[in-house]
Amino acid sequence: MKIVVDYDLCESNAVCMDVCPECFKVEEDDTLTILMESPAENLRGKVEECVRLCPRQAISLEG
Repeated sequence: MKIVVDYDLCESNAVCMDVCPECFKVEEDDTLTILMESPAENLRGKVEECVRLCPRQAISLEG
């Protein structure tokens, strides 16, 4: 599984960071950082929830 973010769509709303802080962090300058691009399988549920909840549909998964 690989996390993909479309930074042209991302508004750094921090929904993903609230759901899965292991993988996402919104920086002080309001940019999103992926902390773990290929998270372990045990985080799949959280990452899939981030994909579903992203207000701008900027997050997707490969694999």
